[in-house]
Amino acid sequence: MTTPPAGPEPDGTGNGTGNGPGARRADGPGGRPGNGPLHGLRVLELAAIGPAPFACMMFADLGADVVRVDRADGRRSFTDWHRELDRGRRTVALDLKDPSGVADLLRLMDGADVLVEGFRPGVAERLGIGPDVCRERNPGLVYARMTGWGQDGPLADAPGHDINYLALTGALYAIGEAGGPPVPPVNLLGDFGGGAMFLVTGVLAALHERRSSGLGQVVDAAIVDGVNTLLAMATGMADAGHWRHERGANLLDGGAPYYTCYVCADGGHVAVGALEERFYGALLAGLGIGPDRLPDRADPANWPALRRKFAGRFLLHDRDTWARLFDGTEACVTPVLRIDEAPAHPHQRARGGGPAAPAPRFSRTPALRRRSTWAPAVLRAPARTWGEQPDLSAGAVGTSAGRSAPDQGSGDG
Repeated sequence: MTTPPAGPEPDGTGNGTGNGPGARRADGPGGRPGNGPLHGLRVLELAAIGPAPFACMMFADLGADVVRVDRADGRRSFTDWHRELDRGRRTVALDLKDPSGVADLLRLMDGADVLVEGFRPGVAERLGIGPDVCRERNPGLVYARMTGWGQDGPLADAPGHDINYLALTGALYAIGEAGGPPVPPVNLLGDFGGGAMFLVTGVLAALHERRSSGLGQVVDAAIVDGVNTLLAMATGMADAGHWRHERGANLLDGGAPYYTCYVCADGGHVAVGALEERFYGALLAGLGIGPDRLPDRADPANWPALRRKFAGRFLLHDRDTWARLFDGTEACVTPVLRIDEAPAHPHQRARGGGPAAPAPRFSRTPALRRRSTWAPAVLRAPARTWGEQPDLSAGAVGTSAGRSAPDQGSGDG
């Protein structure tokens, strides 16, 4: 395989612009592209929504050269929602219903280590870009498929979103207040926890196996499978008789009065996680409550009384006052911050955290947040390969006009 071209380049602020074909360098003091732990890995992403772009954001943050293939007509669902998820890529536009567009895609795929697609089952095969075709041309390719229901099963062809996949795993049933309906946990648990992160894990495992076999393989990442795995601890608790199926009645679902959220005088909230006895003692001390005046917390029958007691105390001050009072203690009490507030918290600031900060962190090969760039890397000329500089003259871009591309968001988001 050829040497990949340089991808998007970091600038002096930790952001970056691309230095690939046709891209402008950052105006600020930028150096060479950061060599993250996945530097040299080439990922071809077929534009989708939700978990697939999140996974490819992770690859890009960790140093991989990710090229996203967009629809030729530029259409995409929820475009604005994906601006952070789309960071760090070079992009091209191809009409995958046009044979020349498919040919361009396959030429680019010839130099890739990983292909990520989020179509419904069978769509890639009908377009002529399924795993058999791709891996015949590139036996070392890891072909990663991101769906909600998986590649087979009665619901494989059905549309769905995060809330639907959670509903059939049991996870959604378990989330919510006592006596109330299930509450969807935004789309963190299904799309990103059970979907994207399992796709990343599967791809990295397949790449590790390729070192010994020399061969790629298909990774079937389904949100239902991932969420089922995330439920391992809850399933174990249920099997041991330590999980009730009523919502808001368990130790870790907000049922315990020492592991839940409370409203404060200003309408803000604090999160309390005083599970261990020592931390529980610090909670009581911070609230000014003597332990001898309270019933045994180990008996769930006493939880309603304890909750009323704690709720009354937390109403005495506003959220930020409670945060100051508990700061430096072992009570495990933290303010519940809005998304726009969180980056300003001292701990977040000290670590440079927030949604735009790549994670995890590495001692020698740091991940970098990089901007995306338009870089037409697929050309009609057969000699053009992943590592060569393309001709940027008019008409050289490997796109096909006149037909609409397939829906590149399968509803798995």
